[in-house]
Amino acid sequence: MSISSRPAPTPLEGPVLDSVAQVFTVLGEPTRLQILQLLRGGAHTVSEIVDSLEMKQANVSKQLGLLRQVGFVGREREGASVRYSITEPLIFDLCDLVCGKLRKDAEERIALLPKRRRRR
Repeated sequence: MSISSRPAPTPLEGPVLDSVAQVFTVLGEPTRLQILQLLRGGAHTVSEIVDSLEMKQANVSKQLGLLRQVGFVGREREGASVRYSITEPLIFDLCDLVCGKLRKDAEERIALLPKRRRRR
């Protein structure tokens, strides 16, 4: 179904609008996006995330808390450690849409650049 043939969406109001804004606010932080991308490959402990992304443990824990709050990640205890994983894979569809738009915009800007003459 193309975008033009979709039914008009219901306008967002009140608490729903606030919830949508919260999700986009959470996604507006590059650190959280890095964590989501890492977790896309599978569950990790805080220590593994800290080591992989070279971030401070306190920052990783804070970001994971915010990602849990909006329901993107969950945690499961494994012995003495806790593993975090994606609970809402749909988030990557949104990320892919945004990346696709950015790629399209970049390609359009490149197409407008003057062609360089080849050097002989």
